Amino acid sequence: MKHAWPLLTLAAGLYALALASHAAGPASQPAGTCPALLNHTVERLQDEKPQSLCQYSGKVVLIVNTASFCGFTPQYKGLEALHAKYKDQGFAVLGFPSNDFSQETGSNKQIADFCENTFGVKFPMFTKTQVTGDGASPLFKQLIAVSGQKPRWNFYKYLIGRDGKLVDSYGSITGPDSKSLVSAIEKSLKTAP
Repeated sequence: MKHAWPLLTLAAGLYALALASHAAGPASQPAGTCPALLNHTVERLQDEKPQSLCQYSGKVVLIVNTASFCGFTPQYKGLEALHAKYKDQGFAVLGFPSNDFSQETGSNKQIADFCENTFGVKFPMFTKTQVTGDGASPLFKQLIAVSGQKPRWNFYKYLIGRDGKLVDSYGSITGPDSKSLVSAIEKSLKTAP
């Protein structure tokens, strides 16, 4: 019986450690819980602070390469409407401005101001990103490899399901209000992660 006290102390210490790690939240989760497609750190457009895309694990995500001076730029309005309509159900639009097609020449601050002031964009936006070619960001290289499709123009879209796997990709002509895209989003939202 005299050896029971050290074991109880050890057990109490382990219990306290388990509680502390549980309280710490998502950062204490095992590294393998973030799907490969979301396992990237990118910089937010507004303040250029690093942001892990793992925070979108378990959500349906639409990744879009955007531009301020493109014929498809009005899609910002529809993307914001999609984001607002479905965000409470576990959906997010993630915008990545790109100058790959020479239609996004401003600074990150200018892009942020344009998106917010012109289209009321509230969905997460990230700093100017290369989306094609050898210099493409690791995220877009991975999206291209998984889908077999590279962005051919601005407002190319990749839909990722709750399980972190690619559902489909959509060309620039497929607008945010497209029946096929909205249907795929709604179907994905009904699927468990």
